[in-house]
Amino acid sequence: MRPATLAETYERILAGADCDVALAEFLDTFYLTATADGRLDRLRGEPRLTGGARIDALAGAVAEYLARQYELPSIPPSAFEPVRYLEHAWHASSIDSPGMREYLTYSSPAEFASRNIFTEERPLRRARSGLNSS
Repeated sequence: MRPATLAETYERILAGADCDVALAEFLDTFYLTATADGRLDRLRGEPRLTGGARIDALAGAVAEYLARQYELPSIPPSAFEPVRYLEHAWHASSIDSPGMREYLTYSSPAEFASRNIFTEERPLRRARSGLNSS
């Protein structure tokens, strides 16, 4: 069963689930939600802290990014807590080269870059997102 909320996703991560898998399952659920109110409900609960700075900051970026992409009426306040920001840059790629770091730095959406998370331009892209079309 897929996590119904971002908070539930973090409960699964805390219970030992792989972060990438848990987040992908949540995104599938989020993207299949038909209404703005339903999508906002999926983001409302505050994800518990994992103790991993990157994963904890990622929760803020995901919540803000999805809320803005889907023009939801609000962004969960927990997305803006100081613990949802990194002190040092995280270039989220398995390729560690100056060129890749530069690409990620310039392509990252503001919701990620403001938290010192540097990723591709559409970091939460999934087959069902509806945001994949060019």
